[in-house]
Amino acid sequence: MNLQECLQEAIAQEASDVFIIAGLPLSYRKNGVICRFCEEKLLPADTESVLTEIYSCAGNRDMQGLYENGDDDFSFAIRGLSRFRVSAYKQRGTLSAVIRIITFDLPDAQALHIPEHVLRLGEAGKGMVLVTGPAGSGKSTTLACMIDQINRSQSKHIITLEDPLEYLHQHAQSVVSQREINVDTENYVSALRAALRQSPDVILLGEMRDHETIEVAMTAAETGHLLLSTLHTIGAANTIDRIIDVFPANQQKQIGIQLSTVLNAVVSQQLVPALDGRMVPALEIMTVTPAIRNMIRDNKIPQIDGIIYSSMKEDMISMDGSLLNLYKQGIIAKNTALKYATNAEMLAKKL
Repeated sequence: MNLQECLQEAIAQEASDVFIIAGLPLSYRKNGVICRFCEEKLLPADTESVLTEIYSCAGNRDMQGLYENGDDDFSFAIRGLSRFRVSAYKQRGTLSAVIRIITFDLPDAQALHIPEHVLRLGEAGKGMVLVTGPAGSGKSTTLACMIDQINRSQSKHIITLEDPLEYLHQHAQSVVSQREINVDTENYVSALRAALRQSPDVILLGEMRDHETIEVAMTAAETGHLLLSTLHTIGAANTIDRIIDVFPANQQKQIGIQLSTVLNAVVSQQLVPALDGRMVPALEIMTVTPAIRNMIRDNKIPQIDGIIYSSMKEDMISMDGSLLNLYKQGIIAKNTALKYATNAEMLAKKL
């Protein structure tokens, strides 16, 4: 099976990822489960051959960086098939890769059960909206839906900074500039600083990786721009703690005050299996209220969880509240709701 046949089969199976690893048969992930295309194990020469083909499809990308650094991230497209995000790496001295499948079509928020209120977070004129969750939880998809909503309904200049580019947005009501790190610009910090001089209304920052990036991002949100970004955290309170904790102790109070003024909302999500076999997002949504701003400023962050958990409003809902709603709508099973709950005992009583 050559590369194109493998990717065609993966798309036909509605797979999310393809695994090319020596000692393992060619495999793919579907609805969280890893399946095999066949039983024949790949040899080191096989994986190197497939990787060479992938790099050829990516505009004859130079493999030297992979050989020297041991890992490489990029994206490519096959006309008439799909777009793909590749993470190539060495393991046990052999070349390997995981390929994420990204359709040419933008995701359908309604089909994915992304709440309308989450999409409306993009209507804010300024501030910071964070979408958080573990790797593979659909953060990029949620952000793509938000960007698409802005693009179709508002006249804005949207700048996306991604590593690598995933969903491609066509110009609609808005102008969309999409920049790929290491291809169109050197790194997130320099791209973000440059973006502030490019008359943006909305900036999508692929990931807030370090305190320097977070600092520039907060400045962008402070100076009248809407900034959307991600963090690999679970829960709004944990997200706020993570942002403050990356700074030196002598700066943390000031950062807490700054964050309390710029943060609009935190959407924390995880993917859970639905009754129809698909994966659907369960979302904790925290919209920042005056009370929450005071808690962030006064370093009373643990109290935020209590406010979210006791609310059932659409703009302030806990992860367990979201799971309860999915169960009531007949989308997920009772045992699924309990398995992914933060407080299973309390949720069991509500169920």
